[in-house]
Amino acid sequence: MSVLRNLVESIRNGGIEVIDLTAPLSSETPILRLPEPFADTVPFTLREISRYDDRGPAWYWNDFTTGEHVGTHFDAPVHWVTGKDGEDVSQVPPERLVAPAVVLDLVGEAAGDPDFLLEIGHVEAWQKANGPLPDGGWLLYRTGWDARSHDQESFLNADETGPHSPGISVECARWLAEETPIAGIGVETVGTDAGAAHGFDPPFPCHSFLLGAGKYGLTQLRNLDRLPVTGAVVVAPPLPIVGGSGSPVRVLALVER
Repeated sequence: MSVLRNLVESIRNGGIEVIDLTAPLSSETPILRLPEPFADTVPFTLREISRYDDRGPAWYWNDFTTGEHVGTHFDAPVHWVTGKDGEDVSQVPPERLVAPAVVLDLVGEAAGDPDFLLEIGHVEAWQKANGPLPDGGWLLYRTGWDARSHDQESFLNADETGPHSPGISVECARWLAEETPIAGIGVETVGTDAGAAHGFDPPFPCHSFLLGAGKYGLTQLRNLDRLPVTGAVVVAPPLPIVGGSGSPVRVLALVER
């Protein structure tokens, strides 16, 4: 128990900082839009049940409606057809929800090209400078896209050809899924794939390869600029929705100061 006691004391005295990587969840939260004939998720809505009134004099509470993949959320393998025989969100082992994380910062590249793609060479260069990717951990991909998350149109950045936001190339997605020990990837964008990934071969390769390999996704993260390149621990527990393909999640990072 001394290890846990030391952890709690370090959080209390500031030796370990807890950083919230989660975007606030509200009716203003940007959501993915799919072209017809595909069905879209519903946005987040909150409906008051009672608020210290004749419906309930001493309590305030609400019903809410949202999609599994709205706001900062967790993708389980069963979310994609390649992982249809894998875990639903309630079956993800809890020990996999607390894991080391590293940050790849490519804000400069994405600033000059909204369709910028992470390639294997970027990750290999990062490893040469910082060491191997964490076994069972998260690869957090920082592009600066969270600065757009206050506005649906800016966040999706769509034109007549479709959305434009940074992501990961087909080759890199396959490599991360098959050749690296990570548990999953985390991004700042609306989904783990690039905005233009509907036109890739295969379409949406991060979903296809990583979820098909039993790995996970975290999306719409914030505050990655406050994390060290290596050394953080991420806590990302989704709701254990039986049969669920994903869930909104409160993602926290523990950083030693």
